[in-house]
Amino acid sequence: MMTIALLLALSYLLGAIPTGLIVGQLLYKKDIRKFGSGNLGATNTFRVLGKNAGIFVTIFDVAKGVLPATFPLLFNLDVHGIWFGLAAILGHVYPIYLKFKGGKAVATSAGVILGVNPIVFTIIAVIFFTLLFTTRMVSLTSIFTSIANFITTLFFDDIILKVISFALMVLIVYRHKSNIARILNGTEPKISFKK
Repeated sequence: MMTIALLLALSYLLGAIPTGLIVGQLLYKKDIRKFGSGNLGATNTFRVLGKNAGIFVTIFDVAKGVLPATFPLLFNLDVHGIWFGLAAILGHVYPIYLKFKGGKAVATSAGVILGVNPIVFTIIAVIFFTLLFTTRMVSLTSIFTSIANFITTLFFDDIILKVISFALMVLIVYRHKSNIARILNGTEPKISFKK
């Protein structure tokens, strides 16, 4: 139990690493919380710091979910990996380093799903990019993909994955409540694929 508790704490602390903030301040001398949407996630990093920084932050934030989700394999534990992944997601959304004000859980959640069920991840990745190229709105794509993720898990014999995926869907939709308001009034920004 001590090992599990320590790994849960480690998962939270890993998830809480504010990648976008660190990259912005160290490499660009910018606090991305003061630009764009003010969010610490990959989407705002793309907008504020550009493609290279955005790609790096996306990969790192996904990795923050993958690594904890694979702890049971790495440490030979009889525990579902999604519990450690959930701790990482909570760290990303509510980071202790930044007064519990973090990102919107999308990239790290994707990493957790990749770590515990690559098949589900592959399905939702296809859905995500299809919606992204269709709508050009990351927020709307993220919301619908979280819903699609939950629906996809219903076809797998893994009750824990289903329950946590439902919780993640609720969390992601909640974290995008301001985006939903902008989508409804037609002011949500769209991304461009020309650059």
